[in-house]
Amino acid sequence: MNAFLYGIFIHWKQDIRNRNVFLTYYVIPIIFFGFMGVIFTSINPEAKDTLIQSMTVFAITMGTLLGAPTSLIELYSDDITKAFKVGGIPLWMPVVNNFISGFIHLSVVSLIIFMSAPIIFDAKVPSHIFVYFVVMSLFLIVSLFIGSLLGLYIKSVSKLTMFSQLIFLPSLMLSGIMFPTSMLPNVLEKVGIAFPAKWGFEMMVTCQFDYLGLSVILSLSVLSFILIKMKLNTIAQV
Repeated sequence: MNAFLYGIFIHWKQDIRNRNVFLTYYVIPIIFFGFMGVIFTSINPEAKDTLIQSMTVFAITMGTLLGAPTSLIELYSDDITKAFKVGGIPLWMPVVNNFISGFIHLSVVSLIIFMSAPIIFDAKVPSHIFVYFVVMSLFLIVSLFIGSLLGLYIKSVSKLTMFSQLIFLPSLMLSGIMFPTSMLPNVLEKVGIAFPAKWGFEMMVTCQFDYLGLSVILSLSVLSFILIKMKLNTIAQV
């Protein structure tokens, strides 16, 4: 247990020292929060009602799709994988360490947004804080699962950027954090149902559990877990 916790701590420190990961976990989300917070609240004062939720969705989506997979691509290069096998280190351990480290980092950023938005922008605090954080945690977990999939199945950072953007941009544009989903064409509104960002945002705003949204999030989590396990089994057999 001590070795496992120490591994998480080491990975957490490595994420802070990794420039690409640190930028997507902390720097860009916080800058975006400050910049867009001013714009949103200036253009539309009602944006204060959902500012915390929208900026949290942005931070989690960016961190999990563009930050978390980067570490896994580096960890599962051929040479390092061989070192794992020789050293008797389970191949699942880097995934778990990366997952927990990402969860901690992005929870910290989300907490920064939650605590500072009401002070800086007079943003509205969620009505049911417990439900808010439960939904936020579920959204963060499924997003980390998807990010872990990207990190395991994509072999280079350049390709990761391309594939991550194919999920990242639709997640933001179709989730409702930039503008109401009712303004979208029916086709795009239905496409948005497949992205966890939409359900995470809506449930964090309403502070209520949506059964369809929870089903989508849990289904994506289970599917991602199965695909991750299959990939790790493949790596172990090579």
